[in-house]
Amino acid sequence: MTSRHGNGHCIRRSRGVSILVIGLLWLPSAGWAQDRMQAAKELSKAFSTAAKAAVPAVVSIKVEKVLEGSVMGYGDGSGFNDPFGQFPDDFLRRFFGDRYPRRGTPRKFRQAGQGSGFIISADGYILTNNHVVGDVDKITVELKDGRTFTNAKLIGTDPDSEVALIKIEGDKFPVLPMGDSSKIEIGDWVIAIGNPFGLTETVTVGVISAVGRSNVHIAAYEDFIQTDAAINPGNSGGPLIDLDGEVIGINTAIVSGSGGYMGIGFAIPINMARNIGEQLKTHGKVSRGYLGLSAQDVNSDMAELLGLKDAGGVVVSMVEEDSPAERGGLRVQDVILTINGKKIQSFDAFRNEVALLAPGSNVRLEILRDGKPRELTISLGQRESDAAAKTPPTEAPEQTLGLEVEDLTRALANRFGYRPGEGVMVAEVTPGGAAAETGMRPGDLITSVNRQRVTSVEEFTAAVRQSRKYGKVLLLVKRGEISQYVTLSFE
Repeated sequence: MTSRHGNGHCIRRSRGVSILVIGLLWLPSAGWAQDRMQAAKELSKAFSTAAKAAVPAVVSIKVEKVLEGSVMGYGDGSGFNDPFGQFPDDFLRRFFGDRYPRRGTPRKFRQAGQGSGFIISADGYILTNNHVVGDVDKITVELKDGRTFTNAKLIGTDPDSEVALIKIEGDKFPVLPMGDSSKIEIGDWVIAIGNPFGLTETVTVGVISAVGRSNVHIAAYEDFIQTDAAINPGNSGGPLIDLDGEVIGINTAIVSGSGGYMGIGFAIPINMARNIGEQLKTHGKVSRGYLGLSAQDVNSDMAELLGLKDAGGVVVSMVEEDSPAERGGLRVQDVILTINGKKIQSFDAFRNEVALLAPGSNVRLEILRDGKPRELTISLGQRESDAAAKTPPTEAPEQTLGLEVEDLTRALANRFGYRPGEGVMVAEVTPGGAAAETGMRPGDLITSVNRQRVTSVEEFTAAVRQSRKYGKVLLLVKRGEISQYVTLSFE
């Protein structure tokens, strides 16, 4: 009994200790929870304050383009599934007379699109994306206060960076202040504002996931901010802002397998966009500095072989003949460490720095040659537009089919609802040409040539060339969710 009584007494004491410990833990946790709640409320207030201040300067952009083509069919209105396609014209004429449904009848199509933008000056200048307004016939801008401008003017576009500048007439417009994208850090809170799927004034929140993203094949000059703030079709051209309400980037593209948000979005840094916007405003185009060299990043293994203490900078692998680089004294195997006093993190970043400088300006480079430091001053030349350099030659085989194609970038894929790598996009259709006669039009996707899958202009061109000897080519063409084989004869 004594033992049982003793054990029971111990149990009661143990319970008392347990209650005491829980009490000691609970008392400070209440204050901790209150602190967390207060911090959450303050953060929420920061989001709403920044968003409310920015939204009036964010605009909805609607665009229209008139396309000329031919009626490929009747069916569902998409141009495919022609119920008369199996019958020759003379057979149809016999039954319908002059009213028979002629194929190849010229017809105009009105293509509509939408995106976002933001006002950067009180007199109505607006920054947006090139793929939103770059090749359209009409631009309509709608403001939060209900004002609509149906005659917005395209000031200039820069396909190489995906930046565009438009203008609406008036004054005293709300302005979104610009921040400094060089000061942002991974983990910073950001807010994306735009008109996804036509839902105006949509605000989403996330963090900066990465900076300096390149090789994502969206534009020729890439230095993207990556964010997990939700971005969807229609957000293109809208601002990415910080908690101070200042824009730090232009929302441009997403990585997606479905065409919708999957947690990875890209924005053009505002420092780059501001420079390009100023050039478009002043000159209507962008002029870029040019050195004329190829280089690669110096990693730790390469640094050891080159006799460097640390990785960093870029090592020159090729210098173009009679280029500014050659005239300025740069040589193969030179290691470039800084440009105008700024450390070089990668070749992509170095290339962007050069491109943002005006042709004819001097650039100061710190280099290592045979392990010894040197300084060179080089006068920059002018770089040809990368977009212009990609223009197909006059005798490109696809042009003999009455169409021109382009690579399906992520931006184009998101805009038209396709998947990157799914095929090549029809960029232009020659009125009256072979492609127009079948009803093909810009925005169609060619996924195969002679039952051979194509994912780039290079693959498409090679496949078409092989078909010349047959005088015609079989294409699998996709429009929306519908695909159909189309046969084109060489002109």
